[in-house]
Amino acid sequence: MQVLVLGQSYEPLERVDWKRAMVWWAAGRVEILEAWEGRTIKTPRLELPMPSVVRFLRSRRRHISAVRFSRETIYARDRGQCQYCQRPVGRREVTYDHIIPKSRGGQTLWENIVIACRPCNQRKGNRTPAEAGMALSLSPARPSMGSWQLLVGHRDALPTAWRPYLGLD
Repeated sequence: MQVLVLGQSYEPLERVDWKRAMVWWAAGRVEILEAWEGRTIKTPRLELPMPSVVRFLRSRRRHISAVRFSRETIYARDRGQCQYCQRPVGRREVTYDHIIPKSRGGQTLWENIVIACRPCNQRKGNRTPAEAGMALSLSPARPSMGSWQLLVGHRDALPTAWRPYLGLD
């Protein structure tokens, strides 16, 4: 389960795994603001609520200035839509397409990766979009905002407990 991490002044910073959030909590670095309903963490002596939203009690030493490159952030950047046919693609059905194929020197970079539905990715094959007669709906780029903006980009998939902290309610 993912946890929304807020800064000392309640600004959204990032998402982390619940285990990392609990390490921070045990060290006294964060407070738990929201917990996942019906989910608990059981230890031999305690049963604790599984956090959904945590807030740092003090300023962090390093500021997250760049969005981490990952399959999840590519999916969020492309708003869960095939970049060729614009149809919604579920996380389990999504494929990641190199615009310039790897076999032709294409690199795995923000600017060369998009999500695609399986039929479009197979149709494109080992060609560029122009060679396949396909057009991209958006030109892929490295996100320029903080990582929390990626969360906002896919509003429907956000947990309801996070929405007030992201300014969506």
